[in-house]
Amino acid sequence: MARMHARRRGSSGSKKPYAKEKPSWASTDAKDIEEIITRLSNEGKTPAMIGIILRDNYSVPSVRLCTGKSLSQILSEKNLASRLPDDLQNLMKRAVSLNEHVKRNPKDNHNKRGLLLIESKIRRLVKYYGREGRLPEGWKYSLDTAKLEIE
Repeated sequence: MARMHARRRGSSGSKKPYAKEKPSWASTDAKDIEEIITRLSNEGKTPAMIGIILRDNYSVPSVRLCTGKSLSQILSEKNLASRLPDDLQNLMKRAVSLNEHVKRNPKDNHNKRGLLLIESKIRRLVKYYGREGRLPEGWKYSLDTAKLEIE
């Protein structure tokens, strides 16, 4: 598959092994996993960090296989899900910091282009999440709204 903003081809990523049921060595109960997820979310961890902690510290191979629900479904059921998706928040954080850099260094044309590329990714994600109904109604991206959402 070709890269998004370059003319080169990238190597394909690795795939998780296909599994339909919980492995026999995974001993954690579904109720315990949900309690751990709520505790970690209340500590301020992002869903990606929660998944890594569950994998490394609690030997949970897949939240979906062990509980029957995804991590984001569990967080939304407990009203702990963030207002914006994580990938969108991370891109907005990068755009805000890069915008500050471009303001300090107005002749840095490489990073001006990088900011344009990041903002185009954000616009595509906003369009996708708007179709899926995961963004609030009428939400639009701008650097000002990104600064407010990140802080």
